[in-house]
Amino acid sequence: MKVVWANKPPITTNMVMDQLGSKRKWKAPTVITLMLRLTKRGFLRTEKNGKERFYFPLIAKEDYLKFETTNFIKQYHDNSFLSFVNAFYNGKELNDSDIEELMNLVKKWNK
Repeated sequence: MKVVWANKPPITTNMVMDQLGSKRKWKAPTVITLMLRLTKRGFLRTEKNGKERFYFPLIAKEDYLKFETTNFIKQYHDNSFLSFVNAFYNGKELNDSDIEELMNLVKKWNK
């Protein structure tokens, strides 16, 4: 999705390969599978023109990050924000600034 948002739509599989595939050493079928999964999940729209497939984002970066973070907390922390935060601070002491920031976030979310 980072590659999708970094480019003006539409993007192609070749563009993703150029920008991501070589860095990750992914082969074309891997990138095609990834794009298909993102399409099936409703994050991308696709159109085929000749042999080339074009992809268009259907979700803003902020909304996608919110969705993925919520999913992560549900899946790995039993939907517990405290468990999620504790994973970052496990064994470390929180300073007053950290505690104040967390309290402000919790108050903001509960409005």
